[in-house]
Amino acid sequence: MTSPRQQPSDSTGSTGAPRRRGPGARRAARVALVAGLAVAALTLSGCVTAFLPPKAAEPTTSSSSPATSDVAAELKPFYEQKLDWKTSGCADGFECATAKAPIDWDNPSDGELSLALVRHQATNGKPIGSLFMNPGGPGGSGYSLVADSLDFAVDKDLQENFDVVGFDPRGVGKSTPVTCLTDSEMDAYLYDVTPGKRGSDEWIAANEKAAKDFGDACAEETGKMLEFVDTQSAAKDLDMLRAAVGDKQLYYLGYSYGTFLGATYAELFPKNVGRLVLDGAIDPSTSNFEVVKEQAKGFESALRAYLEDCMTGKDCPFKGSVDSAMTEIKTLLDEVDANPIPGDDGRELGGNTLLTAIIYPLYQADAWPYLSKMFAEVMQGGTDIAFQFADGYNGRNESGKYADNQTEAFNAINCLDYSYDDDKTKMADEAKQLEEAAPVIGEYMAYGDTFCANWPYQTRTERGEIHAKGAAPILVVGTTNDPATPYVWAQNLAEQLDKGQLITYKGEGHTGYNKGSDCVNQAVDQYLIDGTVPSKDPMCS
Repeated sequence: MTSPRQQPSDSTGSTGAPRRRGPGARRAARVALVAGLAVAALTLSGCVTAFLPPKAAEPTTSSSSPATSDVAAELKPFYEQKLDWKTSGCADGFECATAKAPIDWDNPSDGELSLALVRHQATNGKPIGSLFMNPGGPGGSGYSLVADSLDFAVDKDLQENFDVVGFDPRGVGKSTPVTCLTDSEMDAYLYDVTPGKRGSDEWIAANEKAAKDFGDACAEETGKMLEFVDTQSAAKDLDMLRAAVGDKQLYYLGYSYGTFLGATYAELFPKNVGRLVLDGAIDPSTSNFEVVKEQAKGFESALRAYLEDCMTGKDCPFKGSVDSAMTEIKTLLDEVDANPIPGDDGRELGGNTLLTAIIYPLYQADAWPYLSKMFAEVMQGGTDIAFQFADGYNGRNESGKYADNQTEAFNAINCLDYSYDDDKTKMADEAKQLEEAAPVIGEYMAYGDTFCANWPYQTRTERGEIHAKGAAPILVVGTTNDPATPYVWAQNLAEQLDKGQLITYKGEGHTGYNKGSDCVNQAVDQYLIDGTVPSKDPMCS
């Protein structure tokens, strides 16, 4: 979904507990969990390259002129820049370009950063416009989503009618990135077991030190940009990119955290909204703690759904009732938290890492059989599958290298987008609330404010409802048992928007578009291609 890791961040690591990435994030970087697991068979070590279409024709020049009449004079050089689309160095069938943006939009002369874009031209040769994509995170690569898994990102109808554009937001991936740790340092941050009893002064102090060391490293390696990777700055980049590709209004499909980016754009630039689809929505008015609590409840609900399904099969590692199995999983988490299981590579499987390994397959119901295999192995003292799941979530390959900077970007962006309070009494009270809301995993998602409260920069904005007054109608897609971005957030966002239309997908997993529902795809495609807004929620299944 979205949210920063609270432990260090969003996975299980050496520090407290995190918010979970939306999914989108790993949707882009790892393509699809199920696809990867299927190709890897039982070894769980393979990777997937999505099918890429034939090489695109040479780019055409858009007849549209950028809408720059209301842009301040000092910003026009950015808005009116000409993108140099090239096929060399890109995946077959795609074009790449680099745009420039000011580090600080309020002081545009104070340094620049680069934004990486990739484009697949409309297959009918007559694009409605450019459809910008964001997979979530924050920190997910829109560039990778489009270049590596176009068919996973959008269906053939959208490919036919739009130039599909993936971009890496500021601080992410191929754009000027947030840079913090070496691979070995990242291993320590994500996988080392924190000393002391969970929630104790010793444990909190260790988390505070890890957080400060991480933030200091980011500030040293990244420089002044670290203060300006917030979502409002990214939304301003997006408006500039809209103009640079020649579109008078924005066409956009954002998943998970990408819904917050899209909604922020609509609030800042309502007149420039063309057609926006926000899938797996975040409620922009929700506090950091409420985000964590709802995610904890969401993943706990998904875990119960997995167990209900598991117990109908013959290979389920659990017996008895769903309630007894949930208790068994909580016991397993507590056991490895108290006595981590050594892995073959020297890492130890503690409670935080096991939680990440459990959560990773919960993003997609098709991956549940592999979750059963992992539970069975851990119950026997094995760690291979659990580490492969955690590594998949964290973007770590078999050689210990990290494929992207998603963890750094995730933390940096979230620390600027929310307010945090690491008062020990307050965090202890919130930890109790998390345990009540999610008795199995709530404890392992507590004390997350520790990380961002020790970040070098604090938020300059206040969270609140987004209405996007004056914007064209916006579609909001919500999945009823989405663990990462709970359905209630989609309901809330659709209600907040002056012209928001909810599309409900009654199902499991994170996000709804292009996940097997013809009803959802039809509603989204007709809206983006024809501008047709459903008269009511179609309640898709």
